[in-house]
Amino acid sequence: MKKPVLVIMAAGMGSRYGGLKQIDPVDDQGHIIMDFSIQDALEAGFEEAVLIIKKENEADFRRAIGDRVSRKIKIHYAYQQLENLPEGFAVPEGRVKPWGTGHAVLSCLQAVQGAPLAVINADDYYGKRAFRLIWQYLVSHEDDEKYRYAMVGYSLKNTVTDNGYVSRGVCRVDPEGKLLDIAEHTRIEKRQGGIASTKDGGETWENLDPDTVVSMNLWGFSPSILKELDRRFPEFLRKNLEENPLKCEYQLPAVVGQLLKEGKASVEVLHTPDPWYGVTYQEDKPMVKAAIRAMEERGEYPPEF
Repeated sequence: MKKPVLVIMAAGMGSRYGGLKQIDPVDDQGHIIMDFSIQDALEAGFEEAVLIIKKENEADFRRAIGDRVSRKIKIHYAYQQLENLPEGFAVPEGRVKPWGTGHAVLSCLQAVQGAPLAVINADDYYGKRAFRLIWQYLVSHEDDEKYRYAMVGYSLKNTVTDNGYVSRGVCRVDPEGKLLDIAEHTRIEKRQGGIASTKDGGETWENLDPDTVVSMNLWGFSPSILKELDRRFPEFLRKNLEENPLKCEYQLPAVVGQLLKEGKASVEVLHTPDPWYGVTYQEDKPMVKAAIRAMEERGEYPPEF
């Protein structure tokens, strides 16, 4: 088996944040969140990483992190481009939004070259335990009669912000720790002392259990996921370009959900009690910087790494 590769999705637009948040420093040494993820991945055993970016942002990413970390981990670049579509499809006029996380991972097909892959968001801090869990799973499991995948699950209460709403994959998990299904909630926020979700712009609300398991897009896959993403993308486009040509997104959790429903995949949920940190909004940044500073002061990260 090839050694697992870390895949970092960094091509999102960051519209709610108001800038290229993936390369915004979060400590006094100029480290960005990706620095901490890569350091944690290295400690877990990863030796290669693929950065999925927009081609036009490559110079910024190389300057902000790529040239620096390439001294300790092998870095590949993959490009999530709007025009990277199957034959017979074209970008709708006026479309600027990327095609989603499923399309992002599909963009790294050549860079991964048949290795198992751990997939993360560039702008989320996952914690050291998460990378140890996903590495251990990937080096000890292979596909058999089913695709053998894994997901690091977080408690919802550890993943919400005080500064607005977030999008989360809300999971149902069976008693054996296997994922039953995952539902994308695009607007979850703290409300009236609890946590609630709305699907109709705030007309009605559904209260959510704070201990509900949610996905933060930290997945462990065998190479089979790339074949499935490739095979299913044209059908997604045929259906969704008619309904929502400017904003439809080919989301990774949706494809995983299809594979679960069809009985093709099994997804083991590796739960971590650690808090998640991220910068969905500019107002989140002071809290994230304070958390990073506390970890550095406890010696969890050396001053220079």
